[in-house]
Amino acid sequence: MSFSSLILLSAIFRVILILYGEWQDTHMEVRYTDVDYLVFSDASSLMASGKSPFERSTYRYSPLLAFLLLPNSFLHRSWGKFLFSASDLLVGFFIHTILKLRGVPENLCKLSVICWLFNPFTFTIGTRGNCEPIVCAMVLWIFICLMNGRLLQAAFWYGLIVHFRIYPIIYALPILVILDPQVFQRGCKSALQKWSGNEQKEPQRSCVKRLAQLLNPWFVIRSVLTRERILFGFISGSVFLFCTAFFFCLYGWDFLNEALLYHLTRTDPRHNFSIYFYHIYLQYDHELLVVEKLVSFLPQFLVQLVLISSFAQDLPFCCFLQTVAFVAFNKVITAQYFVWFFCLLPLILPWSNMQLKWKGISCIILWVGAQLHWLMWGYLLEFKGNNVFLQLWIASILFLAANTYLLISIIHNHRYAPVFSQLESRKSK
Repeated sequence: MSFSSLILLSAIFRVILILYGEWQDTHMEVRYTDVDYLVFSDASSLMASGKSPFERSTYRYSPLLAFLLLPNSFLHRSWGKFLFSASDLLVGFFIHTILKLRGVPENLCKLSVICWLFNPFTFTIGTRGNCEPIVCAMVLWIFICLMNGRLLQAAFWYGLIVHFRIYPIIYALPILVILDPQVFQRGCKSALQKWSGNEQKEPQRSCVKRLAQLLNPWFVIRSVLTRERILFGFISGSVFLFCTAFFFCLYGWDFLNEALLYHLTRTDPRHNFSIYFYHIYLQYDHELLVVEKLVSFLPQFLVQLVLISSFAQDLPFCCFLQTVAFVAFNKVITAQYFVWFFCLLPLILPWSNMQLKWKGISCIILWVGAQLHWLMWGYLLEFKGNNVFLQLWIASILFLAANTYLLISIIHNHRYAPVFSQLESRKSK
């Protein structure tokens, strides 16, 4: 089957799911549509009537999202679902584009794209009305811009996507790392390192040495603050600040508190996959200090720093590891967050030595099984009213352990492949 046929089949499948969702919402007690979509639609309706989208309680997103869904008010209520599903298909197209740029054979490209287009976790997200496919598509487009040497475009879109959804801020450091003076120089076009079925050399410098260099002020001034890095930081930061200032002028502190600051100090007493939920639940009647709210970022920060120091030159792989770790250690984890790293998984599969039988299947069973185990206790709590908070917390710890094991297994079975070739190696050829 050709790639265009895969996209067409995926599009038809998603249209059927959207139409089915409309029927289920009308005829069944359990709705197919995500509750967040109702929040988006209500906020968009408020914007269409000249009001603030933040008058809708629990709307904690950029006003850009409500703006994109304005046709929900005058065209059809499912407009957003079609928009999100189209972004879902665009992710598949971008995955194929990135892999072809890196010289991956067509058969491996199509298999990798299938892992996205026909993944139950992903095709239900857009059709149920979740906005994450837009974010995924923009992240992959930034990769394409960088691989094609379009630094200004990459910086613009990066500033915009961080404003739209704050979590891609974690990709800032690896992006800055690959803007290496040995790769990006005036008059020299950056060369992509092509895919190879052979084992690649591991990074020569140790993680400890890289961290020591980053802590050396002279090294930072001489090697880190290059023209390309300063330009990328300035443009992306300017775009982010402009969007933030613009909407602050329109909606004031409601925008700043709900769309940005809320996510830094968020505490959610409702049960979720995070290991922190039980502590937050027990302490919810007492006002938590800001330090307590921020302390959960410390494990995330340390893990992120180690991963960036080790794998930044292999950008898609580094970003995948970062996202898995970021989600696993987050204060709040819902199923929609898994899409953040599912869009990056196809980009690393061609470089994996992991065999589907049996190692791959065992990892899938372990990860899905840990979720199902958690969902069993969540069902007893939510629908049966049983007091199983402690068991649910233990299930969250087991889910974290499953994610950690999965992360380690993927690292051990990955062939390290920097995105760009170093200038010295190209000159020596």
